[in-house]
Amino acid sequence: MKKMLPWLITILLAITLIAVVAVFLFNQFFNNPEPGNATQEAQSSVENVEPKKISAEKRVELTSEILDVRTNLADTDYLVVISLAFQLDAKKTKEDFEQIKDIQIKPIIIRTLSDLTPEELRGSKGKDALSAKLINLINPVLEPEGKLTNVEITNFIITSL
Repeated sequence: MKKMLPWLITILLAITLIAVVAVFLFNQFFNNPEPGNATQEAQSSVENVEPKKISAEKRVELTSEILDVRTNLADTDYLVVISLAFQLDAKKTKEDFEQIKDIQIKPIIIRTLSDLTPEELRGSKGKDALSAKLINLINPVLEPEGKLTNVEITNFIITSL
């Protein structure tokens, strides 16, 4: 019995270690949402905004545009020219947005585009991911006064240099 005791302790420690690692890995892979899923993050960030249908006149009243942002992508051989329309939740939020769009919002857009490659922007999924990422990055700048509810790409050109 004395000769088996060290073996039993070693086996119990090994089983305990394996169980701890298994629980840790399970939590990492199955319980946490994907950190790269910007669309889900954007949807959750605008959940508090009541999804109501608004008239075209009201939509124009709540929308601000940033036209012809030009910057290089992560692959510096490519240049992007993009125009965006931002729909906000209230008129006061739009007024605040208009005041800071050149000094805070435009740099966020440029930094975001500078991290992306042309392949990441291809197709509607790439553009949807960009819109969602911009919502996630711009909403903290606007809080607690208001929220950005939608970003639409109104003009988009990628060209190689």
